[in-house]
Amino acid sequence: MNDEASPSDREMIAEYWSTAIADIAPGRIAFRGYPIEELIGAVSFPAMIWLMLRGDLPSPEQEQLLQAALVASVDHGPHAPSIAISRMAVSCGLPLNGALASALNTLDDVHGGAGEQALELYDDLLARCAAGCGMDEAAAAAIDAFIATRGKYLPGFGHRFHPVDPRSGRLLALVDATVGKGGITGRYAAAARAVEGCLEGRKGRLIPMNIDGATAVIYGELGFAAPLARGVFCLSRAVGILAHAWEQSGRGERNKGPIPRSFAYRYDGPSRRPVPNREP
Repeated sequence: MNDEASPSDREMIAEYWSTAIADIAPGRIAFRGYPIEELIGAVSFPAMIWLMLRGDLPSPEQEQLLQAALVASVDHGPHAPSIAISRMAVSCGLPLNGALASALNTLDDVHGGAGEQALELYDDLLARCAAGCGMDEAAAAAIDAFIATRGKYLPGFGHRFHPVDPRSGRLLALVDATVGKGGITGRYAAAARAVEGCLEGRKGRLIPMNIDGATAVIYGELGFAAPLARGVFCLSRAVGILAHAWEQSGRGERNKGPIPRSFAYRYDGPSRRPVPNREP
């Protein structure tokens, strides 16, 4: 800052960049009022995420559930586009931070956004319940509203790879075991199960909850806004992205493409043809 700035200019700049998160000055570092030297060694990384996003430290129950959601979402192997992209990026010469950025940028509405969308679905369902609908009626109406405005794919249920997602049952069991503690009510777990039941009635078969539907339950129970469900998922998946990028960096492969060079893709354009004479 220019030392010759007037007091009013200094105040304007201070207001322009005001924040309730970080208090940094020479010799002082504090977050949400807690000195960093007291946080170090005293709180876990999930608790630190909570503190930064929510303004205070979580209860033990809240910390446990957030940690479970973070652990469950770290990786899904090279089947996941974000993981594959991290490996390809490293083989093209990008450093680890470049691979992380490339991969995280793919976590959008289609790949990575389903947890946010599932939480929006649950929020809509519970709002209908608060307005007087029964849980099953609200589930049907919320599903119909979602499909009408956003398409037939319903986030949080079914999986292209797993007949039953091995992560979702464990996460829901942790939620069930925590109901009545740390502000966990079980409302979002009930909403998710109502959606699952409605889908089974309509399809004639179980469409089981997947990782996105189960973590959305946790984020809802913890009071996170829907957009933060995607943001926290990105924090979790960054761990897997980094691990795969680091492993790939030791492979010595260059320009790794989406398929091995020995496999051909199918060309389905026009047959080979001559370029027409374009002389005037």
